[in-house]
Amino acid sequence: MREPPKKKFMSKMAIIVLIVGGAISIILQLAIPKPTAPVVPKELQGIVLPEVKTLQPSFNLTDHDNRPFNLSRLKNRWSFLFFGYTHCPDICPTVLGEAAELFEHLRLDKKIYDSSQLVFISVDPGRDTPESLKEYVAYFNKDFTGVTGEQEQIKKLSKQLAAVYMISPEKDEDGDYQVFHSSSLFLINPNGEFFAIFKPEDSSPDKIAKTFLKIHSTFGDNF
Repeated sequence: MREPPKKKFMSKMAIIVLIVGGAISIILQLAIPKPTAPVVPKELQGIVLPEVKTLQPSFNLTDHDNRPFNLSRLKNRWSFLFFGYTHCPDICPTVLGEAAELFEHLRLDKKIYDSSQLVFISVDPGRDTPESLKEYVAYFNKDFTGVTGEQEQIKKLSKQLAAVYMISPEKDEDGDYQVFHSSSLFLINPNGEFFAIFKPEDSSPDKIAKTFLKIHSTFGDNF
């Protein structure tokens, strides 16, 4: 059965429309400049993540002043996050001491200092109360923030950063126990995105300060 002339004409028109529409789409894609991702300088590669990761607002913690600490507290500032616990015999006091030196370097530029923060996240809420955290972080720098919360909430944040920790089931005669945890500093940008990581081998305060200032000058205007 032959196709009616009108229907045949409509079929041809549909094909033409599809072809012309596709051609216009290709031309527009070629004509409109695509946004380019910021180029990471060689000296920042391996520290700045190749792809930033947007943090999910799933965690609800408490700071050392008993105020809520959530994703909104990690926005509009550069945030250095460190996971540990106040009973830590070595890693925590060492890293926080170095962080205090780092912030003394940053203090030379008031604008950068005021737009940066160090957040110490205790993964040992069984022993670390907001009150004890406040005293602990103030020993290193009065502007540092201590944070803790229920284990479920802590893990909602730590997992997003791949910050590993484990509470030892073994206790000594005084009931004390160790907590094994990452010794890295995690950098969150003002958009609340996981932006960079400073590993133990990069933990020299002077080196971190220089690297962070390079990050700030390279990417700071993008937020």
